[in-house]
Amino acid sequence: MKAMKKPVLTKKILLYVTMSFLAVIFLFPLVWMVMSSLKGDVQIFRDMTSIKAFLPPMPNEVDGSYFQNYIMAFERVNLFRYIMNSLIYTIGIIIFGLIVNSMAGYALARFQFPLRNFWLAVIIATLIIPPESIFLPLYVLVFNLGWVNTYTGLIVPFIANAFAIFLFRQFFLDFPRELEEAAKIDGCSQIGIFFRIIVPLSKPVFATVAIVLFINHWNDFLWPLVVANDDSMRTIQIGLQYFMNQPPIQWGQVMAALTVATVPMLLIFIFLQRYYVQGLAHTGSKN
Repeated sequence: MKAMKKPVLTKKILLYVTMSFLAVIFLFPLVWMVMSSLKGDVQIFRDMTSIKAFLPPMPNEVDGSYFQNYIMAFERVNLFRYIMNSLIYTIGIIIFGLIVNSMAGYALARFQFPLRNFWLAVIIATLIIPPESIFLPLYVLVFNLGWVNTYTGLIVPFIANAFAIFLFRQFFLDFPRELEEAAKIDGCSQIGIFFRIIVPLSKPVFATVAIVLFINHWNDFLWPLVVANDDSMRTIQIGLQYFMNQPPIQWGQVMAALTVATVPMLLIFIFLQRYYVQGLAHTGSKN
């Protein structure tokens, strides 16, 4: 038994060492960005070829405060407004998207109706369509509805999401039917069953979809660029591009702005990662 355990233990050690090494490599750009946001341009380029690029500046090397670049970045452009626009945009898509996509996935998983499998195939087939290919007709529709430079124009076109519907459908296929049948016997309606029983017990898949939608739309560039061309409606990604095109380019301030734009994604993943893993583990096991 001891002889058998040694190879298994060795494999685990090698696996953990490899994963730790890869994690460090993937974290290098993030650490460099944060450390550079605390330095002036001269020091950023001076430290570029040494390990100091991944270390914070010494107190005697700081011109002003450590957060001078952050202060200047918020003063040069309205970063706070851009961040709020992105939060409204992404959170709006998440809230309405969770409601619409979960109900669609539940219907595909539980209800019997004509051409159910056909409509499921159509929904999945839309995943292969590049979003850029429908932006022109989508913009014409939004323009005719008077939604240009509005949160409605940003949010509504992306509420329905084929991947989210598929994830919900796969999760609900594994959901115990006995709970729903017991609720029906107690006189609960179908909509009551969904919101009182299904939703509270489906936190992992809801968290998974929320993270996927947040990451996808927090980084959106092309659609907000097309629909929200007014400065008061710019999202953070458009604001960063505008900021980087303003001369003179101060790379320390650019890194500070990029760090601010990255923080929300890190926070949502850190706090929801447990549900995210559970949600992925429970999907895809049934057809």
